[in-house]
Amino acid sequence: MDMSNFSEDDEDGLVFSWFKKLAILFFEIVKVVVISLAIILPIRLFLVQPFYVEGASMEPNFYQNEYLIIDEISYRFNEKQRGEVIIFKNPQNTKAYFIKRIIGLPGETVSVENGKVFINGEVLDEPYISHLSSDNHASVILADEEYFVMGDNRTNSLDSRQLGPINKSYIIGRVWFRGWPVNRINTFNLPSYENIGNK
Repeated sequence: MDMSNFSEDDEDGLVFSWFKKLAILFFEIVKVVVISLAIILPIRLFLVQPFYVEGASMEPNFYQNEYLIIDEISYRFNEKQRGEVIIFKNPQNTKAYFIKRIIGLPGETVSVENGKVFINGEVLDEPYISHLSSDNHASVILADEEYFVMGDNRTNSLDSRQLGPINKSYIIGRVWFRGWPVNRINTFNLPSYENIGNK
Protein backbone atom coordinates (compact mmCIF):
# COMPACT_ATOMS: atom_id res chain seq x y z
CA MET A 1 0.00 0.00 0.00
CA ASP A 2 1.25 3.48 -0.85
CA MET A 3 1.35 5.18 2.55
CA SER A 4 1.38 8.55 0.86
CA ASN A 5 -2.21 7.88 -0.18
CA PHE A 6 -3.32 6.60 3.29
CA SER A 7 -5.67 9.22 4.71
CA GLU A 8 -7.27 9.79 8.11
CA ASP A 9 -10.55 8.63 6.57
CA ASP A 10 -8.95 5.27 5.79
CA GLU A 11 -7.71 5.00 9.38
CA ASP A 12 -11.18 5.82 10.73
CA GLY A 13 -12.61 3.15 8.46
CA LEU A 14 -10.23 0.50 9.81
CA VAL A 15 -11.02 1.44 13.41
CA PHE A 16 -14.76 1.29 12.69
CA SER A 17 -14.36 -2.11 11.01
CA TRP A 18 -12.45 -3.42 14.04
CA PHE A 19 -15.11 -2.18 16.47
CA LYS A 20 -17.83 -3.64 14.26
CA LYS A 21 -16.20 -7.09 14.34
CA LEU A 22 -15.75 -6.82 18.10
CA ALA A 23 -19.40 -5.84 18.55
CA ILE A 24 -20.55 -8.76 16.38
CA LEU A 25 -18.40 -11.16 18.44
CA PHE A 26 -19.77 -9.73 21.69
CA PHE A 27 -23.40 -10.11 20.60
CA GLU A 28 -22.72 -13.67 19.41
CA ILE A 29 -21.33 -14.54 22.84
CA VAL A 30 -24.34 -12.92 24.53
CA LYS A 31 -26.68 -14.86 22.25
CA VAL A 32 -24.99 -18.17 23.09
CA VAL A 33 -25.15 -17.40 26.83
CA VAL A 34 -28.84 -16.43 26.67
CA ILE A 35 -29.77 -19.53 24.67
CA SER A 36 -27.77 -21.75 27.03
CA LEU A 37 -29.45 -20.26 30.08
CA ALA A 38 -32.85 -20.64 28.46
CA ILE A 39 -32.14 -24.36 28.10
CA ILE A 40 -30.25 -25.01 31.34
CA LEU A 41 -32.26 -22.97 33.86
CA PRO A 42 -35.62 -24.76 33.35
CA ILE A 43 -33.82 -28.10 33.62
CA ARG A 44 -32.04 -26.94 36.77
CA LEU A 45 -35.17 -25.44 38.36
CA PHE A 46 -37.82 -27.99 37.43
CA LEU A 47 -36.25 -31.28 36.32
CA VAL A 48 -32.96 -32.14 38.03
CA GLN A 49 -30.52 -30.52 40.42
CA PRO A 50 -27.16 -31.45 41.92
CA PHE A 51 -26.64 -32.32 45.57
CA TYR A 52 -23.55 -33.04 47.66
CA VAL A 53 -23.84 -35.52 50.51
CA GLU A 54 -22.95 -34.08 53.90
CA GLY A 55 -22.56 -36.26 56.94
CA ALA A 56 -22.58 -39.99 57.61
CA SER A 57 -26.31 -40.67 58.04
CA MET A 58 -26.60 -42.71 54.82
CA GLU A 59 -23.41 -44.76 55.11
CA PRO A 60 -22.42 -47.27 53.81
CA ASN A 61 -24.54 -46.50 50.74
CA PHE A 62 -23.74 -42.78 50.46
CA TYR A 63 -20.62 -41.06 51.73
CA GLN A 64 -19.53 -37.51 52.51
CA ASN A 65 -19.03 -35.27 49.43
CA GLU A 66 -20.52 -37.71 46.94
CA TYR A 67 -22.11 -35.84 44.02
CA LEU A 68 -25.70 -36.79 43.27
CA ILE A 69 -28.26 -35.79 40.66
CA ILE A 70 -31.78 -35.37 42.01
CA ASP A 71 -34.82 -36.19 39.87
CA GLU A 72 -37.45 -33.54 40.59
CA ILE A 73 -39.91 -34.39 37.81
CA SER A 74 -40.95 -37.99 38.59
CA TYR A 75 -42.97 -37.09 41.68
CA ARG A 76 -45.12 -34.74 39.61
CA PHE A 77 -46.55 -37.79 37.86
CA ASN A 78 -45.81 -40.80 40.08
CA GLU A 79 -46.30 -41.69 43.73
CA LYS A 80 -43.31 -41.94 46.02
CA GLN A 81 -42.26 -45.50 46.78
CA ARG A 82 -40.80 -47.26 49.77
CA GLY A 83 -37.05 -47.62 49.50
CA GLU A 84 -36.46 -44.51 47.41
CA VAL A 85 -33.70 -42.23 48.66
CA ILE A 86 -34.96 -38.67 48.72
CA ILE A 87 -33.82 -35.12 49.37
CA PHE A 88 -36.12 -33.01 51.53
CA LYS A 89 -36.14 -29.78 53.48
CA ASN A 90 -35.73 -30.03 57.22
CA PRO A 91 -39.19 -29.05 58.58
CA GLN A 92 -37.47 -27.31 61.50
CA ASN A 93 -35.11 -25.33 59.25
CA THR A 94 -36.15 -25.20 55.60
CA LYS A 95 -32.75 -23.84 54.54
CA ALA A 96 -31.21 -27.22 55.43
CA TYR A 97 -31.58 -30.30 53.24
CA PHE A 98 -31.53 -33.93 54.32
CA ILE A 99 -30.95 -37.16 52.43
CA LYS A 100 -32.90 -40.17 53.78
CA ARG A 101 -34.74 -43.27 52.63
CA ILE A 102 -38.54 -43.58 52.49
CA ILE A 103 -39.60 -46.29 54.92
CA GLY A 104 -43.29 -45.69 55.64
CA LEU A 105 -46.04 -44.54 53.27
CA PRO A 106 -49.25 -42.55 53.89
CA GLY A 107 -51.83 -44.50 55.88
CA GLU A 108 -49.36 -47.01 57.29
CA THR A 109 -48.47 -47.67 60.91
CA VAL A 110 -44.70 -47.60 61.37
CA SER A 111 -42.99 -48.92 64.48
CA VAL A 112 -39.30 -49.14 65.34
CA GLU A 113 -38.44 -51.65 68.04
CA ASN A 114 -34.96 -52.87 68.99
CA GLY A 115 -33.61 -51.64 65.67
CA LYS A 116 -36.20 -53.42 63.55
CA VAL A 117 -38.81 -51.59 61.50
CA PHE A 118 -42.40 -52.84 61.38
CA ILE A 119 -44.96 -51.76 58.78
CA ASN A 120 -48.52 -52.49 59.90
CA GLY A 121 -47.08 -55.12 62.23
CA GLU A 122 -44.91 -56.81 59.58
CA VAL A 123 -41.14 -56.64 59.95
CA LEU A 124 -39.44 -54.81 57.09
CA ASP A 125 -36.48 -56.67 55.59
CA GLU A 126 -33.83 -54.03 54.81
CA PRO A 127 -30.88 -55.41 52.80
CA TYR A 128 -29.16 -52.00 52.66
CA ILE A 129 -28.64 -51.84 56.46
CA SER A 130 -25.20 -52.97 57.65
CA HIS A 131 -26.10 -53.09 61.35
CA LEU A 132 -29.15 -52.43 63.51
CA SER A 133 -29.53 -49.85 66.24
CA SER A 134 -31.33 -50.83 69.42
CA ASP A 135 -31.42 -47.44 71.13
CA ASN A 136 -34.29 -45.82 69.21
CA HIS A 137 -37.99 -46.58 69.41
CA ALA A 138 -40.86 -44.95 67.56
CA SER A 139 -44.44 -45.62 66.59
CA VAL A 140 -46.63 -43.49 64.35
CA ILE A 141 -49.69 -43.71 62.12
CA LEU A 142 -48.97 -41.76 58.96
CA ALA A 143 -51.61 -39.33 57.71
CA ASP A 144 -52.29 -38.56 54.06
CA GLU A 145 -49.25 -37.04 52.37
CA GLU A 146 -46.95 -38.06 55.25
CA TYR A 147 -43.85 -40.25 54.97
CA PHE A 148 -41.61 -41.92 57.52
CA VAL A 149 -37.96 -41.55 56.51
CA MET A 150 -34.77 -42.96 58.01
CA GLY A 151 -31.05 -42.84 57.37
CA ASP A 152 -29.30 -46.08 56.43
CA ASN A 153 -26.80 -45.47 59.22
CA ARG A 154 -29.35 -45.90 61.99
CA THR A 155 -26.95 -45.06 64.83
CA ASN A 156 -26.01 -41.71 63.29
CA SER A 157 -29.10 -40.25 61.65
CA LEU A 158 -31.53 -37.47 62.49
CA ASP A 159 -34.73 -38.68 60.83
CA SER A 160 -38.43 -39.39 61.44
CA ARG A 161 -37.61 -41.06 64.74
CA GLN A 162 -36.81 -37.58 66.04
CA LEU A 163 -38.39 -35.23 63.48
CA GLY A 164 -41.64 -37.12 63.04
CA PRO A 165 -43.32 -37.79 59.68
CA ILE A 166 -42.29 -35.69 56.68
CA ASN A 167 -45.05 -34.04 54.67
CA LYS A 168 -44.70 -34.43 50.92
CA SER A 169 -44.53 -30.64 50.53
CA TYR A 170 -41.00 -30.75 51.98
CA ILE A 171 -39.75 -33.39 49.54
CA ILE A 172 -37.57 -32.04 46.71
CA GLY A 173 -37.01 -35.22 44.69
CA ARG A 174 -35.45 -38.65 44.57
CA VAL A 175 -31.80 -39.54 44.14
CA TRP A 176 -31.38 -40.72 40.56
CA PHE A 177 -27.68 -40.71 39.72
CA ARG A 178 -24.32 -40.62 41.49
CA GLY A 179 -21.71 -38.75 39.45
CA TRP A 180 -18.79 -38.72 41.88
CA PRO A 181 -16.49 -40.36 42.84
CA VAL A 182 -15.71 -42.02 39.52
CA ASN A 183 -15.46 -45.53 40.97
CA ARG A 184 -19.00 -45.23 42.41
CA ILE A 185 -20.85 -43.74 39.42
CA ASN A 186 -24.25 -45.42 39.10
CA THR A 187 -28.01 -45.03 38.96
CA PHE A 188 -30.28 -46.31 41.72
CA ASN A 189 -32.85 -49.08 41.74
CA LEU A 190 -35.46 -49.77 44.38
CA PRO A 191 -34.68 -52.43 46.97
CA SER A 192 -37.10 -55.34 46.97
CA TYR A 193 -39.44 -55.75 49.95
CA GLU A 194 -40.94 -59.13 49.18
CA ASN A 195 -43.29 -59.37 52.16
CA ILE A 196 -44.54 -55.77 52.11
CA GLY A 197 -43.82 -54.22 48.72
CA ASN A 198 -42.72 -50.75 47.67
CA LYS A 199 -46.15 -49.12 47.39
